[in-house]
Amino acid sequence: MAIVINRGLNMQSKELEALIRAGIPGAEVVVKGEGDHFEATVISDQFENCTMVKQHQLVYGTLGDRMGGEIHALALRTYTPDQWYSQRRIQ
Repeated sequence: MAIVINRGLNMQSKELEALIRAGIPGAEVVVKGEGDHFEATVISDQFENCTMVKQHQLVYGTLGDRMGGEIHALALRTYTPDQWYSQRRIQ
């Protein structure tokens, strides 16, 4: 699958979603924001038995050198499917 990246000044949230999905196949990804500030929620079974730090590293790894460049700030919320289900039931 080819991912087309906007080479203008600002990355779009859909581009960021596509990068994360490509790097973490099967993940559910929602990204909000624009320009260089984003919030992402990522749900993946690949996060099982990973610390939160490791989960975030997996997501950052999908973005390569865009962090600190096209992406200045990224607030992450990462969950396993079970964590997501439990968290959603509480609210």
